[in-house]
Amino acid sequence: MHSRTVQLSFSGLPARICPDGFSASGHILEIGGAEQSHVDLADPTLIFYEYLRRIGHVVDLVGAPGEPITAAHLGAGALTLARYIQATRPGSEQVAVDIERELPTLVTDHLPLPTGTRLQVLIDDARAAVPQLAPALGGRAPQVIILDIFSGWDAPEHLRQPSFYRELREVLADDGLLAVNVGDDPGLSFFRAQARAMLGVFEHVWCLADSSMLTGKYPGNLILVGSSIALDDTTRQRLQAAGPHPASVLDSFELTEWLGATSSGD
Repeated sequence: MHSRTVQLSFSGLPARICPDGFSASGHILEIGGAEQSHVDLADPTLIFYEYLRRIGHVVDLVGAPGEPITAAHLGAGALTLARYIQATRPGSEQVAVDIERELPTLVTDHLPLPTGTRLQVLIDDARAAVPQLAPALGGRAPQVIILDIFSGWDAPEHLRQPSFYRELREVLADDGLLAVNVGDDPGLSFFRAQARAMLGVFEHVWCLADSSMLTGKYPGNLILVGSSIALDDTTRQRLQAAGPHPASVLDSFELTEWLGATSSGD
């Protein structure tokens, strides 16, 4: 497949889908020249980016294995995790929200979704769309919400406030999980701010990351998981074993301790 490019009206950046260069069925979505998503059309369960694999393992915790779920994606990208959910849990009801009107059409036209995918796309601001999530899922609360829009302090202010997390918690199923990808620079000041915000809203907040990220010395991605359920030993061991490695999995107490030990630069 040759590359395809469109101009995004909200950001003004070009979006391009092109072959990944190392497999016959893999493709990359680039936005503004930066790699944003990877999709393997031959195997939707193959997730290239390590932080998305960690979120995929969180999704695997919801309900019984293979059971359809309700999922909301705030930040659609190339719909990598929507594809994963359909492949691992056929019949799931999903909704994806993206502020870039042209992006979902570019993606679905050139990287078709797996057969049977039940996905509604909303073109809207992530926070403005929160009241529309359950209606888009047939009136059912999302069992998992994936928030994948953060790139450090450049994130819009209204999306990094504790009140946004409260709104997400209100629409999340009682036993549901909110998985948040937080990209940050060395020092992790933005990640620490988001972790504190979530700890103020959810009974339990877990952190999944490459172990090196917790040193605060490197740029990269960390995953925060908000839940009404504590991280038990079995779940921790499952997440650690699933990787990617080296994998660290912190519960609320450990995350709070880590924040206290690394807060001097805030």
